Amino acid sequence: MGSGEVIVGDHKHEQKSDEQTWTVSLHTFLDLSHVSPATFVFLLKECYMCGTIKASLKFRVLQKHVLLSLYNKPQPGPGSFIIQCLYVIPLLGPAHTEGFSHLLLSSFRCFQKTEPELADLSKSKCLVAQLFLDVLTAYILHEERILVKILEIFDVGLEDIAEALCGPEVNGASLGTAMAFMENYIFGFIESQSYMTAVTLLERFSIQQSGQSFLLKMIEDNQYKAAEKWATFMGKPMLCLLVQKYVDMKMLKGAYNIVKQHNLKQEFPNVCYLYKESSIKKLAEKGCWDVAEFKTNNNRQLLEYLVYLAMEAGYTEKVDELCGRYSLQGFVNDTAHQVNPIQARYLHHTELSLEAISWVDGIDGLSNAMDHIEGCKVVGVDCEWKPNYEKGSRPNKVSIMQIASEKRVFIFDLIKLYEDEPKALNNCFKRILQSSKILKLGYNLQCDLHHLSYSYGDLECFKHFEMLLDIQKLFKDPKGGLSALTEKILGAGLNKTRRNSNWEQRPLSQNQIEYAALDAAVLVRIFHHVRAQSQPTDAEGEGAKMGWKSHIVSN
Repeated sequence: MGSGEVIVGDHKHEQKSDEQTWTVSLHTFLDLSHVSPATFVFLLKECYMCGTIKASLKFRVLQKHVLLSLYNKPQPGPGSFIIQCLYVIPLLGPAHTEGFSHLLLSSFRCFQKTEPELADLSKSKCLVAQLFLDVLTAYILHEERILVKILEIFDVGLEDIAEALCGPEVNGASLGTAMAFMENYIFGFIESQSYMTAVTLLERFSIQQSGQSFLLKMIEDNQYKAAEKWATFMGKPMLCLLVQKYVDMKMLKGAYNIVKQHNLKQEFPNVCYLYKESSIKKLAEKGCWDVAEFKTNNNRQLLEYLVYLAMEAGYTEKVDELCGRYSLQGFVNDTAHQVNPIQARYLHHTELSLEAISWVDGIDGLSNAMDHIEGCKVVGVDCEWKPNYEKGSRPNKVSIMQIASEKRVFIFDLIKLYEDEPKALNNCFKRILQSSKILKLGYNLQCDLHHLSYSYGDLECFKHFEMLLDIQKLFKDPKGGLSALTEKILGAGLNKTRRNSNWEQRPLSQNQIEYAALDAAVLVRIFHHVRAQSQPTDAEGEGAKMGWKSHIVSN
């Protein structure tokens, strides 16, 4: 890099006027012994404002320049120089103050990691304490976050504030004056509901006069992170009070985390169990029965609770499965009494007069299925895959695809067909999915199509689709999903307890097969209802929109 140029990324920061070019001098970044903080801040701003590259990249490069300048011994010292710059930065205006302050402080923090012993540490602390007081009294304008960060980086304590207020001779009286001064301003932060700033300052200056009422106020205002920080600082009695409030408010995850982190199991022996029970219930409500079973960790009490949840949901096969697997007694005879009464409103596949539900996992079944489907004008299409609830992990492949006609449903084992007969699978599905003569119905089709292409991206059959109609887009109010829509139109909903089951297990259970078949078959019935509509229904959004043909797309 030549002298006289400041380079950010691979762009030179220039200001052009006609044919003349002016570049910002770099010599000040190499030797700060005779450069004022005002000049330095001005140069930083000029470097940042010139050029068109992204602000984040400019920030990183300028951070390196600031770090370089700190190693070149600015006067009277690195720490003092940074604080003097922070006095100047507000003159740049509100749009730049916080960003440039963060730039300087983050660079100085990096400098501290390699140079922990600052020659001007004592002078720096005096300047920081004075800057802090000037910010509190609004003589200098900085954001609260910058204020807190300055105290943290320079490790400023109550003694430093007392020295800035009362002079170098720090004694009990001056410490009392400093504490009273800080309490007054901290109370102002509390009044303005800047709870995290208030808590951070109380902790830094070891002020513990605000107790239970302060904690309850933060909880009342939903400032839980600040409340937890304050309770941790205050100690065990305040932590116990917070845990009890969380339990009363049914915030069991928060209570569990505090109990675990601070070893309060003896004080709250039931919190861990209540949290696990709550987690299992939430999973069961989402239909994630396999994950809920895993979360029990073979704890018999939690397994029995899961069985009761399955009984309430009307998931009788899961009840039988759990009782058999874990030798749980006393549930089978009660199942009929515990089944949720709304189960009677669930649609059964026999009500759709289906002639057959066929499982297809070989070349002969694939060929027979294609022959039947190619003779249809309308089919319903749906997919299922094993859910994956591990954060950051890749989703599982589509396991099965269901294609339904008026009288039949074919369930294709995509995993096996792709493994054994990929070429035949590709050719057969191209004939159906890319046919302009067969209308393919789906519900929230975009999700299924995206997941198919992700799962089997090397197959041509899933790269292009013709004649698609997303049933969801025909209705004004799609809330409740396909089950709610089925209930509105066909008089009974779909039992979704199997939705998040393990679709990669072989063989699938009979209930899984019937669930999968229904999801595709009802699409055809709903479409006939839509087509029979001669005009829109009331404004409540329960009927189909006119012009369903305009929603047919290719993808």
